[in-house]
Amino acid sequence: MIAIMSSWLTEQGVSPDNLAISSLILGCVIIFVLCAIAYYLAKHQLLSVVKKLVAHSRNTWDDLIFEHHVFTRLALLIPLILFWFLAPKLIAAESLTLHFFLVFAKVAISFQVARTIASLLNVVNNISRETAKQRYLPLNASIQVIKLAVYLVATILSISFVLDKSPIYLLSGLGALTAVLLLVFQDTIKGLVASIQISANKMLAPGDWIEIPQYGADGDVLEIGLNTVKVQNFDRTVTTVPTYALISGSFKNWRDMFASGGRRIKRTIIVDIGSIHFYQADKIEKLKEIHLLKDYLARKLQEISEHSKQLALKDTDYVNQRKLTNVGTFRAYIQEFLQHHEKVHHQMTCMVRQLPATATGLPLELYFFSNDQNWVNYEAIQSDIFDHLFAMAPVFDLRIFQHPSGDDWRHR
Repeated sequence: MIAIMSSWLTEQGVSPDNLAISSLILGCVIIFVLCAIAYYLAKHQLLSVVKKLVAHSRNTWDDLIFEHHVFTRLALLIPLILFWFLAPKLIAAESLTLHFFLVFAKVAISFQVARTIASLLNVVNNISRETAKQRYLPLNASIQVIKLAVYLVATILSISFVLDKSPIYLLSGLGALTAVLLLVFQDTIKGLVASIQISANKMLAPGDWIEIPQYGADGDVLEIGLNTVKVQNFDRTVTTVPTYALISGSFKNWRDMFASGGRRIKRTIIVDIGSIHFYQADKIEKLKEIHLLKDYLARKLQEISEHSKQLALKDTDYVNQRKLTNVGTFRAYIQEFLQHHEKVHHQMTCMVRQLPATATGLPLELYFFSNDQNWVNYEAIQSDIFDHLFAMAPVFDLRIFQHPSGDDWRHR
């Protein structure tokens, strides 16, 4: 080709003194024109055909390959390979320009191949994202390590092309830089170790709700990266947490709560101790109208009657007789109310207990689980339950404690 160009230039009247430079310019023009045509055909014609084939395909993975620009980056390899092939054919071997073009082509091809592999890894990461939620495999960190290795190989090859040395020669010199590399990539190495431990111990997966107070993170895990974990908080902000911090510190994962089928509700009702008293017979008769208390009252009255018979107590002996208290009856009512509530998980712990009395009164703690884990529904369930119980407290002659307000002082 070089001889043909030289003959043609000579026929066009180019002098022998300018023949070399003219051949170089003509060769460069032909190379760039052919590469430009190849780029146009690859990007606008070939990719259009590929896009139509992908659109008519029933597979989903080829759509992901197209969306992540794998075909686009492969198409860019065509003009680069053509450039590498044409340069020795159209430029004299002794020319410095040929050496520059060849080095440029090799470096460009190396990094373009690396970019293509990175796009393929993005496709793999996208496909595996759903399975990662089930298998707890944070592949994103592993894929980032592979990307780093691919670009590192491309960089070493590029340097070897520029220096015209074997890549093995360059790798042999990296031993002396091991300490420097460990210092530079210490966060990456720690993140890789953390990712392996997270995967092996099934500590975390995308989609999990976690709390890390020291980093202000409280929300769903979006991505587990090599160096950071992205958490979308419930206020829609995103907090990035170092991956290594998850194994060096502590965090709360709510995943098992969702897997259990129930969500805990733990709240207290503080009763004014001054309102606690024994029930008289007329009040007990009135309480029998409450359907949830019928069995409880019948059982308790039977126990009290048997206790009085054993001790030969008279009905007028109010001091030694066992009696029902309003707070105990209210506690029994709450227990029955929860056990009959359709939104309470009946296969999980459900209890009402007294906590030690405090300066503010006697706490009755409700400890149970709702069968709906949705946040909005969960809040509505516990609000409805406590609305009802606060309203029922006066029926048992109980007062719910609260600190005096300005309205209390005004009515004195």
